[in-house]
Amino acid sequence: MKLFSLAGKTAVVTGACGLLGQNHCQALAEAGAQVVAADLHEESCMQLAGRLGDLHMGLGVDVTDPASLEQARLKILGRYERIDVLVNNAAINDMFENPTLGSKQSMFEHYPIGMWDRSWKVNVSGVFLSSQILGGVMAEQGNGSIINIASTYGIVAPDQSIYRNEEGEQTFYKSPSYPVTKSAVIGFTKFLAAYWGPKGVRVNALSPGGVENGQDEYFKNNYSKKTLLGRMAAPSDYKGAVVFLASDASVYMTGANLVVDGGWTAI
Repeated sequence: MKLFSLAGKTAVVTGACGLLGQNHCQALAEAGAQVVAADLHEESCMQLAGRLGDLHMGLGVDVTDPASLEQARLKILGRYERIDVLVNNAAINDMFENPTLGSKQSMFEHYPIGMWDRSWKVNVSGVFLSSQILGGVMAEQGNGSIINIASTYGIVAPDQSIYRNEEGEQTFYKSPSYPVTKSAVIGFTKFLAAYWGPKGVRVNALSPGGVENGQDEYFKNNYSKKTLLGRMAAPSDYKGAVVFLASDASVYMTGANLVVDGGWTAI
């Protein structure tokens, strides 16, 4: 079990205040890491770090802004002197607040280029910049683990039928930017694993399935029917996978995509 220990390690989680981000932080802290919870709103990050304990740190960071990441690197190294784990979790997933427009706006034929560009900036460029600026510390150290949070939708296309309600109405479509950007994250993971392998930095992707979070019952039922385990994920279902990829338990694993999706992509 010592292979799974992160005692004495410093782990940075971007998008830390989101549903999965909070669980990633908790998992790493439980494994012994000093966790830096990084997200846009510093006060929320500091509150999260406070709940984890005195060893941890909350930072306001914009992953699309190199200057913000440079400042974060200085603060992290000033306190902990090193970075051992980076979880690139920050991402946006399109929301269509107006239900009367959502089904039309989410269609590929009408999908706004602005939403496409925004997703690329956060989901892909944010991973690139965070890896370059924070992960670069690991390359200088000669060791470290980067975990890029991808998605099952980075592996297979969205099944648009699960977004139809009981009356057969298409409430909205899964828009193109999330699947395409998450596919790019998997490709970037392989590039960086090959590039930094000689530097002792391991780079892997984690592709989670859908997480239950108060969705409509029709959607939860539709989604669950497509998984071999017959349910959506709980937010805590990925804690073990994150610790595994962060720790020496996966010491000979790099350039891989760990799929934890209840069997969604198995058939």
